[in-house]
Amino acid sequence: MSVVSVNASNVTYDEKYITSEYKYEQSFAKVEDGKVIITPTVTEMSFRTERKVPKLGVLLVGWGGNNGSTVTAGIIANREKLSWEDKDGVHHADYFGSLTQASTLMVGQDQETGADVNVPFGKILPMVDPNDIVVGGWDISNLDLVGSMKRARVLEVDLQKKLEPFMKDMKPLPSIYYPDFIAGNQSNRANNLIPGNDKWAHLEQIRKDIRDFKAKSGTEHIVVMWTANTERYCDIMSGINDTSDNILQAIRDSHSEVSPSTIFAVASILEHCTYINGSPQNTFVPGVMDLAEKHNVFIAGDDFKSGQTKFKSVLVDFLVGSGIKPVSIVSYNHLGNNDGFNLSAPQQFRSKEISKSNVVDDMVLSNPILYRPDEHPDHVVVIKYVPAVGDSKRAMDEYSNKIFLNGTNTIVVHNTCEDSLLAAPLIIDLVILAELFSRIQYRNSATQGEFRPFNCVLSQLGFLLKAPLTNRDEPVVNALFKQRAMLENLFRACIGLAPQNFMGLHYKATMPKK
Repeated sequence: MSVVSVNASNVTYDEKYITSEYKYEQSFAKVEDGKVIITPTVTEMSFRTERKVPKLGVLLVGWGGNNGSTVTAGIIANREKLSWEDKDGVHHADYFGSLTQASTLMVGQDQETGADVNVPFGKILPMVDPNDIVVGGWDISNLDLVGSMKRARVLEVDLQKKLEPFMKDMKPLPSIYYPDFIAGNQSNRANNLIPGNDKWAHLEQIRKDIRDFKAKSGTEHIVVMWTANTERYCDIMSGINDTSDNILQAIRDSHSEVSPSTIFAVASILEHCTYINGSPQNTFVPGVMDLAEKHNVFIAGDDFKSGQTKFKSVLVDFLVGSGIKPVSIVSYNHLGNNDGFNLSAPQQFRSKEISKSNVVDDMVLSNPILYRPDEHPDHVVVIKYVPAVGDSKRAMDEYSNKIFLNGTNTIVVHNTCEDSLLAAPLIIDLVILAELFSRIQYRNSATQGEFRPFNCVLSQLGFLLKAPLTNRDEPVVNALFKQRAMLENLFRACIGLAPQNFMGLHYKATMPKK
């Protein structure tokens, strides 16, 4: 439930919708004879947000993995208001690390004191309460969620014991296992599989699972998310996965280049369920994106942005924005969970390397003073599997930078990432925001056409993803501050507020006294 009410003529509230009239201001620029000519434009738009929040179901591919078991445990712990004890004392369930549940945004200044008024991010518009989310999913391992939670070794033992009564009857549905797409070291876990080699039959089974879950759980809206192992990249092949018709035919033919994640994505799209890819592989081959567009189904990806990469996107943004030139970025990781075990295989590591390496591209392109068009920092990513550290990933980065008069500045960062405890709140944010965007529509006020949904590719979720998927011709934005500002200002637009600025002219300019 929203806690914000806007008292303005451009915003109306009725039983069904929040409707706002909004002026979208842009500036277009072109270079002529060495001069930059800027043309401001204003587009009159209307936004309409449905106020009724549905019962949300989330189906996780890889439900029995570290992320899946931790998300489920976290929702239950918060819903049941669990507390637990360790050597440091008593602790209580929370949603720290969640954008929607544990961060705020400023909506104005107090009329009396002038102090900033901040509200919870998740209260600016009507959003799903994470405690009400119903979780299910698939896994290639037959362990129930209690066994999965113990195997993950993420949560304190006392908390695990208190969660057991709530999780003992949760067991993942059989999943899809194509050995060519994940590391061979995962074969020992593959004992909970949909039988056979017919990929079309696998697709139909996943579709049935989605329908059965929705009927049994009584949920009104379903989001499907891949949080399973990183796959190798798929080859993009003409006539196989380049169009919606071809990818469907390739599944019928059980083509070898159709991955498990593609099967899940296609099944979700055909069942009109939002699909989010939380791993770095190229699930969204052109044919899948074409299918999503034809069916008007939301998709988003790729790869959760939780620890080292999120910090990198902040630091490089700061450096380039300050006129400091990063010339090399060397990132080293070691981790001991199953994700690290799978990534020890070269093809799976390559998928992760690509998603982690491209995170600074838009920041470099933003500053032609520092970088020539063909210039880019040396960017090296190393990941090693070290079982002893478990889910507590170690990330070490060295940033070598050019400063004034050919000086050198070096920044070295050590970051201990509790991998699943950082990823779990992101997963919750992704499904909550994806559901919200399904209730927001817009139109061009000048033409007074029909309200329509956003484009099927939810690039709005880039704050939470390493390699944000974008619409055709839309530039990729990786700078974290821009990504958060986009979300914040989009939500402000839905309640008729102008984009946030920190000019403070009411303090700095000479104003007539009242």
